[in-house]
Amino acid sequence: MLLTITIALSVALLLTVSKLVNHRRALRSLRLALSRRQPFLRDATPGASGHDWDAFCSTANELITEVVTLKKQQSGQLTQLEATLGNLQEAVLVVDDRNHILLANNALQAIFPKATRIIDQRLEVVLHSVAFLNYVDAVRKGQGSPQHTVEFVDDTDTRWVEVTGSTIPSQDGSKGKWALFVLHDITRQKRLELVRKEFVANVSHELRTPLSVIKGYVETLVDGHHDMELSDRSRFLATIQRHTERLNSLLEDLLTLSRLESINPGLQRESTSLRSLVGSIVDDYRSRPAAQNHVIDSEIDPAIEPLLIDPLKLTQVFENLLDNALKYTPPGSTITIAARRRTEEVEIRVKDTGPGIPQADLPHIFERFYRVEKGRSREKGGTGLGLSIVKHIIQLHGGRVRAESQLNEGMTFVLTIPSSKTSN
Repeated sequence: MLLTITIALSVALLLTVSKLVNHRRALRSLRLALSRRQPFLRDATPGASGHDWDAFCSTANELITEVVTLKKQQSGQLTQLEATLGNLQEAVLVVDDRNHILLANNALQAIFPKATRIIDQRLEVVLHSVAFLNYVDAVRKGQGSPQHTVEFVDDTDTRWVEVTGSTIPSQDGSKGKWALFVLHDITRQKRLELVRKEFVANVSHELRTPLSVIKGYVETLVDGHHDMELSDRSRFLATIQRHTERLNSLLEDLLTLSRLESINPGLQRESTSLRSLVGSIVDDYRSRPAAQNHVIDSEIDPAIEPLLIDPLKLTQVFENLLDNALKYTPPGSTITIAARRRTEEVEIRVKDTGPGIPQADLPHIFERFYRVEKGRSREKGGTGLGLSIVKHIIQLHGGRVRAESQLNEGMTFVLTIPSSKTSN
C-alpha cells in the first residue's frame, strides 16, 4: 500500500515538474516574441495549457499586433515626411523629446558632411555645439527666438547657421513633444562679410600711409616754403610725387579688382598665339631700364595651338608677374616664361632665380595686401594687389594658379588654363 502511494506521488511530482518546465519554456518563447514584436504561436509551446493561459496568449498577440501597427504608421509618417522634405534646399532636422534624431534631410548632410551617421543618434553626438543645444532647450520651453545664428566650430572648419525651431506633436503616440528645426547655411555670407571688413580695414590702412606723408610734406611746404632751401623743396616735391603715384597705382589696382569681381568682368576672348603674345611682352621688358641687369627669356612650346583668351588681361598677368620678379630679385637674376601643353591644358611657368619665399607664406601670397615682409612691398612701390589680380584673371579663364618656392632657391608661378577653344 505504501509503495503504491509513493509511486503515485512520484508520478504526480514528475507531471508537475514537467508542466512547470513547459510553462517556463512557454514564457521564454512569449518574452522572445514580445521583444521581436512577432505573433506568439500557441501551438509552438505544447504542455502549457489552460483557459487563463490561452487568454493571456491572445492578449499578448493583440498587443504585439497593435505595437507593430503603430510602428508601421510611425515609420510611414516619417518616410512620407522625409520624402517631402528630403529635396528641400533648406536643412530640416526633427528630434524627439530625448534629443534622438528622427529625421534629417540631404541639405543637413551637406552642411555637416563629417557626420556620417545622423538618424537615431543623439543630437549632442552629431552636432557639437552648446549654443545649438541651448537653443533646442529654449524652443521646447517656448522661449526660442524666431531666428537664431549658431556658430559650429571644429578642428578644421567653421560654419554659421541661421536656425528656426518649433515644437510639433509626436507621431508615435508618446506624451513628449518633438522639435522641428530649419537650418539655413549662412557661412558664405559670414565669410564674405569678414572679407569685406578686412578689405576695408586694409584699404584704409594702405591709403592712410601715403596720404599722411603727402599731408605732412604739403603742410611743411605751405608754412615754410619762403624760407626753405631749394634742394629741400625739390626733395619734398619728389616725395609727394612718389606717394601720389603710389596712391594712383593703388586706386587703379582697386578698380581693376572691382571690375574682375563684378558680375560682368568684361572678358574679351580672342584666338591668340601664346608664343607671339609672350614674345612681344618679353621684348618690351628687355628694353626697360629696370631690366637692364636681368636676363628675361621665354620658352614657349611651338606646338601649342592658338588659345581662346583675353590677350589684354593675360598681358596684365604677365606684366604683374614680371614686375614682381624684377622688384624682388637681385641684379643678374634670370626670369623665364615657359609654357607647354598638358593634355587638355596649357601650363605656364614664370620662374626667377631670386631669393624665393618661405614655405609658410605660399598659401597666402595671392591674398589681397598680403606681404611676406612688412614694408617690403611699400619700399618697392607695390600695392599688394598684383597677385590677387593675377589669380582673378586666370580663374576667369577657367584656370588655376599656384606658387612654388624654396627659400634662397627662386620663385615659380604656375598658371594652368584650358587649351580648348570652347572652354569657359
